[in-house]
Amino acid sequence: MDLRSLPSVDELLREERIAGLPRAVAVAAARAALARAREEVAAGHDPGDLAERTLAVAAEQAAPRLRRVVNATGVVLHTNLGRAPLAAAALERVREVASGYSNLEYDVAAGARGSRHDHLAAILRRLTGAEDALVVNNNAAAVLLALAALAEGGEVVVSRGELIEIGDGFRIPEVLARSGARLREVGTTNRTRAADYEAAIGPETALLLRVHQSNFRTVGFTERPALRELAAVAARHGLPLVDDLGSGSLVPFGDEPLVAESLAAGAGLVAFSGDKLLGGPQAGILCGGAGLVARLRRHPLQRALRPDKLTLAALEGTLLLYADPERASAEVPALRLLREPLEAVRARAGRLAALTGGEVVETSARAGGGALPLLDLPSAGVELEPGLAGRLRLADPPVVALVRGDRTVLDCRTISDREVDVVAAAVRACR
Repeated sequence: MDLRSLPSVDELLREERIAGLPRAVAVAAARAALARAREEVAAGHDPGDLAERTLAVAAEQAAPRLRRVVNATGVVLHTNLGRAPLAAAALERVREVASGYSNLEYDVAAGARGSRHDHLAAILRRLTGAEDALVVNNNAAAVLLALAALAEGGEVVVSRGELIEIGDGFRIPEVLARSGARLREVGTTNRTRAADYEAAIGPETALLLRVHQSNFRTVGFTERPALRELAAVAARHGLPLVDDLGSGSLVPFGDEPLVAESLAAGAGLVAFSGDKLLGGPQAGILCGGAGLVARLRRHPLQRALRPDKLTLAALEGTLLLYADPERASAEVPALRLLREPLEAVRARAGRLAALTGGEVVETSARAGGGALPLLDLPSAGVELEPGLAGRLRLADPPVVALVRGDRTVLDCRTISDREVDVVAAAVRACR
């Protein structure tokens, strides 16, 4: 076959099998099918049945690109896989709010315009002890807004050991530059003292910034001032202290800082994530003094960074669970997966091994999401034959597994009980 023998788009559209497709869908699919056929013909290959190919392209184009996957990696807050799965209560709030109109920016008591920022402020105040709170679309946005609103044109004092880079190239110095603030580094990579901050403060200083080492830890010959020391320095000079916790947590877990403790220690403003250890949707949360939060609310950048109604609904559903920490531990998936006893994970691995003919093996899970980088979480998985990992990623739903040497491993800490049969079916289909 040569290129001249390929049909035109109009000729292909007259095929009876394609006639049932909507005109716009058929045209787009036919053009794509013919483009692929030309490439194959040019390479010396037979393009096959073009009508069938057009139907396949139409189905491919109609399929959603954002899909559910099964996380068999053992990384609980897997950034590439959407981080925290939402609690049932959060999903119900989204369904209720999204299925009709809502009071997103309407005060039903006053019968007048309201603010979307008022819906979560009260519960965040109760949970953290803050005077006020503001939600934006992620923690990077929270830090950017805080710096732009409080330090534009001025200097921000930060330790060299905290000039971190996290996923996808997010670097603290670059965020500072984009905010309009200027960086003033103090201390050394491994040792910074309160006196270093004190010595750096001058007429141009706008705020002190402390950044949690989210995805790494510095160990050995190190020194870092306690937050209370830093807060005392800031107070003596009448400066705000902003504490970027990265993940942050509302309940104790490992060495991750608690939002309430940071505020109690004197931080004027605390920034943390909604979709990491909190276990909610992607969001950035700012808690702190009423005056500082008010300045953030009034800043023009706030409107560009504000969350939509679905984010607010999911976050509210998640935060309401934290009114009872035991309920949060049981119902917030991220917390439940991190705290699930090893015996329960092994039992799930045993069930999956029996269904797949695999072997139960010991594994080591991770928190992920830039949280608890030193946590070695004992886990269990199922080891299968080589070559399955790539095929499992193409299953429906896709199953993302570990590759250990030449073997495929399914870590069962991040596979739920209801997903065991789904994974087993995918394994059988891929063999």
